[in-house]
Amino acid sequence: MELYQLTVKELSAGIKQKKFSAVEVSRAFLKRIEQHDKQINAFISLNPDCEMAAKRVDEQIARGEDPGFLAGVPIAVKDLFCTKNLRTTAASKMLENFIPPYTATCVARMQTSGAVILGKTNMDEFAMGSSNENSYFGGCRNPWNLEYVAGGSSGGSAAAVAGLFAPVAMGSDTGGSIRQPASFCGLTGIKPTYGRVSRYGMIAFASSLDQPGPMGKTVEDCIYALDGMCGPDDHDSTVSRRAWKPLRGHIKRSTQFKVGLPKEYMVGNVDSEVMSAFVKCIEDMKKAGVEFVDVSLPHSPYAVPVYYMVATSEASSNLSRYDGLRFGFRAKPTEKEWSSLEELYCETRAQGFGTEVKRRILLGTFALSSGYYDAYYAKASKVRNLIRQDFLDVFQSCDLIMAPVTTTPAFKAGARVYDPMRMYLNDIFTTAVNLSGLPGMSVPVGTTQIGLPLGVQIIGPHFAEEQMLSLALAIEDVAGFVGRTANGLQ
Repeated sequence: MELYQLTVKELSAGIKQKKFSAVEVSRAFLKRIEQHDKQINAFISLNPDCEMAAKRVDEQIARGEDPGFLAGVPIAVKDLFCTKNLRTTAASKMLENFIPPYTATCVARMQTSGAVILGKTNMDEFAMGSSNENSYFGGCRNPWNLEYVAGGSSGGSAAAVAGLFAPVAMGSDTGGSIRQPASFCGLTGIKPTYGRVSRYGMIAFASSLDQPGPMGKTVEDCIYALDGMCGPDDHDSTVSRRAWKPLRGHIKRSTQFKVGLPKEYMVGNVDSEVMSAFVKCIEDMKKAGVEFVDVSLPHSPYAVPVYYMVATSEASSNLSRYDGLRFGFRAKPTEKEWSSLEELYCETRAQGFGTEVKRRILLGTFALSSGYYDAYYAKASKVRNLIRQDFLDVFQSCDLIMAPVTTTPAFKAGARVYDPMRMYLNDIFTTAVNLSGLPGMSVPVGTTQIGLPLGVQIIGPHFAEEQMLSLALAIEDVAGFVGRTANGLQ
């Protein structure tokens, strides 16, 4: 077996036991990236210090020191997380040449645990999109079939893992941006409880919704990554003060759960293969001992419009900092100097932002404007509370919830670029989780007739990652998906 095929646990153990070196592992992944990423476009930047960081891990081991439980494990980092002295772009012209002076807390924690950064992955610009086609650096393709999208906004992270360019990757989830690409690419992807992972150093899209999380080939790989990412942080006032209890080695598969099936998620315009895979998973897990009960989330039909009202409003506020004055891209005058500050500001933002980002800024600014705030943003915030209360009520009668991840499998590149409403509606099963601050994850369970991956979603109460992961391990065992690899690479 090639080094790039090993799991996180196997790589860390092998490096510590000196079966192979951290440098050898990094070189194996970098070589594969060099051979195949031209087809995928998963990476925006590679880390020039990758081998040097791996060498430091080998030197620690040679001195008898413990470099951490992620010793020498290469990781791919979504280009939304600041990395000191390594370009961080948010896939935007606005930050094309931005070199941060510090590293995001969750990335720094992974490094402290021994992980080595391979590079920064492609994404939808400022995390706004569901297909990774809104990137200034070009779209990202699905390693399972190059004609299809990898999903978004964390499409580059998903493609990097599915293409065996990295054993695990860091993404961010604002309305499904980890779970959806994980489902499209046949991976496990976890959106932790809001506040489990520090957002310090993560470029903001919608501050009350954004949450970092991992993507990996297996549930166990993601557990290792979670242990590296989670925990309190004095730099982030919204992070939970709960201490993170390491989960690796302690999570056991279990089917002793009562799982809710929301009736609102079982109807509507859902692809037949998506629904068939979901129903089969339910039947298989019933046989394994899971008890299923019907539940209702009556306000879930409003999740998508509420999400896009809240998210765009927060984006309008967060992205106001990109003005051409303080940092980032600044437009140049064509003939003479700018006649006013407003002219510089407007031209910089017009040139620096892509179409989707502009669309969301406009919508959010309108929703927050005088005379419309109460009619739109304030009302959306009230419905958001109702959506959250629905989940709290349901969790009085069940332990976890299971649902589809998306309404369709991965779609062809270019199929929805000019139909934003259709793109937005694909988030109907994921956005409510972010609005409620709950943990959720995607687990692969099968493929379509043409070989595209399909996943199911598990949703838990606040801070119930352990229960969610226990059921995920059981689904992983029953589905038998682990070991399947993307076959679209030439």
